[in-house]
Amino acid sequence: MASHFHGAPRIARLRTANVADETAIDALMKASARSLFPAFYGERNTPSAVRYIAIVDRTLLEDGTYFVLEPEDQPGEIVACGGWSRRDKLFTGAGESSGGVRRLEPTTEPARVRAMFVREDWTRLGLGKRILEACEGAAREEGFLKLALMATLPGVPLYSAYGFRELERCELRFPDGVVVETVRMEKEIAAA
Repeated sequence: MASHFHGAPRIARLRTANVADETAIDALMKASARSLFPAFYGERNTPSAVRYIAIVDRTLLEDGTYFVLEPEDQPGEIVACGGWSRRDKLFTGAGESSGGVRRLEPTTEPARVRAMFVREDWTRLGLGKRILEACEGAAREEGFLKLALMATLPGVPLYSAYGFRELERCELRFPDGVVVETVRMEKEIAAA
């Protein structure tokens, strides 16, 4: 996508997403995965990752735990998204093996960071960090002590820089047989 950046600082406004944002979020997720995943997963695996990872989880929108960032000069245009969940599911498209909609116990189970995507021309501007800060703050308010996530490889540098530690490398097999590497990560929630 063409950048609208002409030397001035790029400023984006963070807000809680709603169900009306679903179509725009879906488009952003798929565009982000198509542009950023090939460097990590190759051209052959990227279409499967787009199909099975870049999926909107409507529950996050309905729960009010998903955030979007819009350029201040272009309201309504979503350039980054991501959120957290109080439910037992690490990612959309994970099927039954990753849990379901059971509510997590805040004092003994980590809140889940979910579905982080940034448009290619807005990467490296701190948007992912802003979303992680919002997720951590909201989870802290609900009594959670830890955050957990299943990272795709493009996200690992962001999560590591934010303080997540790697727990294990995993292989995620999609229904079409394609396998991609992911990383299970966790972080203690900082005190307020």
